[in-house]
Amino acid sequence: MGEPDGAGAAAWWSTPLGQLLAGLGSGAQGLSPAAAAERLRAGGPNSLVEERRHGWERQLLAQFASPLVLILLFGALVSLALRDWVEAAIILAIVAGSAVLGFVQEFRASRAVAELQGRIALTVRVRRGGEVLAVPARELVPGDVVVLAAGNLVPADGRVLEARDFLVSEAALTGESFPVEKQAGEVAAGAPLAQRTNSVFLGTSVRSGTATVVIARTGRDTAYGAIAARLGAQAPQTEFARGIHQFGYLLVRVMIVMVVFVMAVNQWLGRPVLESLLFAVALAVGLSPELLPAIMSVTLSRGARDMARRGVIVRRLEAIENLGSMDVLCTDKTGTLTAGLVALEAALDADGRPSGEARRLAHLNAAFETGIENPLDAAIIEAGRRDGITTAGWRKVDEIPYDFLRRRLTIVAASEGSADTHLMITKGAFDTVLAACGSVERDGAARPLDDAARAELGRRYRAMGEAGLRVIALARREVPARGRYDRADERDMVFAGFLSFADPPKPDAPDTLRALADLGVRIKVITGDNRYVAGHIAGVIGLDHGTMLTGEQIAAMRDESLWRLAEDTALFVEVDPQQKERIIRALQHRGHAVGYLGDGINDAPALHCADVGISVQGAVDVARESADVIILRHDLAVLRRGIEDGRHTFANTLKYIKITISANFGNMVSMALATPLLPFLPLAAKQILLNNFLSDLPSVAISTDRVDRGELAASQRWDVGEVRRFMVVFGLISTVFDLFTFFLLLRVFGADEATFQTAWFVVSLLTELAVVFVLRTRGPALAGRASTLLAVSTLAVIAAALAVPWTGSFAAAFGFVPLPAGMLAASVGVVLAYLAATEFAKRRFYRPRR
Repeated sequence: MGEPDGAGAAAWWSTPLGQLLAGLGSGAQGLSPAAAAERLRAGGPNSLVEERRHGWERQLLAQFASPLVLILLFGALVSLALRDWVEAAIILAIVAGSAVLGFVQEFRASRAVAELQGRIALTVRVRRGGEVLAVPARELVPGDVVVLAAGNLVPADGRVLEARDFLVSEAALTGESFPVEKQAGEVAAGAPLAQRTNSVFLGTSVRSGTATVVIARTGRDTAYGAIAARLGAQAPQTEFARGIHQFGYLLVRVMIVMVVFVMAVNQWLGRPVLESLLFAVALAVGLSPELLPAIMSVTLSRGARDMARRGVIVRRLEAIENLGSMDVLCTDKTGTLTAGLVALEAALDADGRPSGEARRLAHLNAAFETGIENPLDAAIIEAGRRDGITTAGWRKVDEIPYDFLRRRLTIVAASEGSADTHLMITKGAFDTVLAACGSVERDGAARPLDDAARAELGRRYRAMGEAGLRVIALARREVPARGRYDRADERDMVFAGFLSFADPPKPDAPDTLRALADLGVRIKVITGDNRYVAGHIAGVIGLDHGTMLTGEQIAAMRDESLWRLAEDTALFVEVDPQQKERIIRALQHRGHAVGYLGDGINDAPALHCADVGISVQGAVDVARESADVIILRHDLAVLRRGIEDGRHTFANTLKYIKITISANFGNMVSMALATPLLPFLPLAAKQILLNNFLSDLPSVAISTDRVDRGELAASQRWDVGEVRRFMVVFGLISTVFDLFTFFLLLRVFGADEATFQTAWFVVSLLTELAVVFVLRTRGPALAGRASTLLAVSTLAVIAAALAVPWTGSFAAAFGFVPLPAGMLAASVGVVLAYLAATEFAKRRFYRPRR
């Protein structure tokens, strides 16, 4: 990999440590709070993205950056150049009104999302003023001394001051898939990033061990920041974003065809160029739901707030759609299907009898362990506290930390009465601990561990697992005293016994699984636990434990075989982190939208590749930051409500798009067809813009609307093809009634230009507004009740539409005139007939296909 640092960057990784600390104005105890605050003010936050001040000003200006708004502003400039002051003022007023409406909604939405994001912001343990404090990662500054442990994300670039079995995953920077050991020392100034073994870098994560690190570079000055700046890297688009872009391309194609057709016809009929141009521009703008960004922001942020109240925090708004589209959820069993309240059930010797010695050894191992925090150690320590077991008389010498290949952890301890020997205590997965043993302790003596003894221990282990107990093994070895130990010392150990833990299934787990099944979400358990306890739990809660794959079986499979078997397998056991990722990709290959719920270091690859990564608030950093969604309680019932909220939010977003685009499309086609047939324009440009603005006002309330139960009962995906069919079918129904209205106004009532435009303005606006009540639900319109806010706002604008012709100077400015009573009654009759026809067409449109 090439050098990521800027050409002028000092080689801080090669500077003598004392000199580096002096240059940073720091020391082993870090900075004072006052010094850190001053550096934060001077250097800015530890962020890859520049945090702009006066964000609301940029957000307001962004409302005018839309191509549609720029087209309108161009039209206003043309009107000003020709001294048509009224036309220009009306266009500018409508543009300003739309911009302010969009800004207010988006600003409120962004504030709400920022508040939610703050609740799950990454924090780091930092030494300041002689204390270790939890500080937001964005507030780190050069010179801070941070304490890192397994599961932490590295928050910035820095030098290692001291480390203990400190392994860091640098795949994000170097592509190296295996963790790299880091330790204090110096490397050459010209060493490439992958060889800087004395330094850690932003974007990497701690796999095992502990370390203290002095921060040398933050934010965009880091190696990761330099790479991101050069590449201009952006996160890949979600399916939701891709759908919005495809929808935009559809609109552009329709706009181009319509504008060219209208301009050509008007020129052929010899109409004024300016009038024709403004009409064509208004027609194009009228087709577009220009409040779509604001509506999307409002709907998604409202969904995010509702989900947060129910215990689900969304880190990226687009993930709401992904959560709603999920049809397979992969999860570990601990804390989701089980209570997550792990308790030490028993400490047994090799013969299965209660053993105080096994309990004491387990306590020493758990109490001295400093790597990955886990519920098993917490349960051992709690049981030891109740039994009066302490570490008095012992001191820790060394630690060989847990990793996911060995699946065991060793503590080396020394007793006060023995200066020449040390005691190695190992606990971990049964098979890996047994593999490190050469003998077994029986009746106070070490016996050879032959095949018969191994088989007997295996049967005992299996029996406890089938009883629903989680079991790990314990081993010990006395060794001559020395300063450091490593993995090679885990050999010739004495098998000392079993530790069994109880974590019973949640009482409501079966009901929760059935509720998820009702939502079309299948549960698959992916766990590193042994097959016996996982099978027992699955059987109790109602999962099909007859379909089980082990990590050993998966390792021997080709991808094609896994694609086929993963579909029908509910239980994956004894798997490693890479296999979790393989399982998820196999399910995705079969066309599933896959969610993954995890909270450990080994879950990060799976969280990253899943369609929606889900973690919990108390998860390790690397898991939480890899996730799209955070649930505040380790509870599938909370997640079920989150899935429903996600589907509700997506359904309302799509509802706005489909209703608005179909109504606008119908009106625009009607005007395009009427242009060559009428002696005047069916609507003036300013009337089209007013129509579009007023019809969009109630749409802000769509985020509050109710959603059909059927739309919550199945996963949802963005389907531009269905949007296009919806637009054409219901748009053309509108066009048919528009053309009938034209005939009625011209042939029956003999309307002049002003009366015609006024009447059709009222009809087209009423149809756009009233059809919301029909198309907001797939069921009968009268059976589904709209939300109060949507109903009230829509009815208010309907009343305003009927009153517009009688508003005096306002009506005159737009060219409206009062309507005869008969014509107004006929217009209302047309609207009612249109609603009845739309209701009939809707039932056929959503009729199940055979």
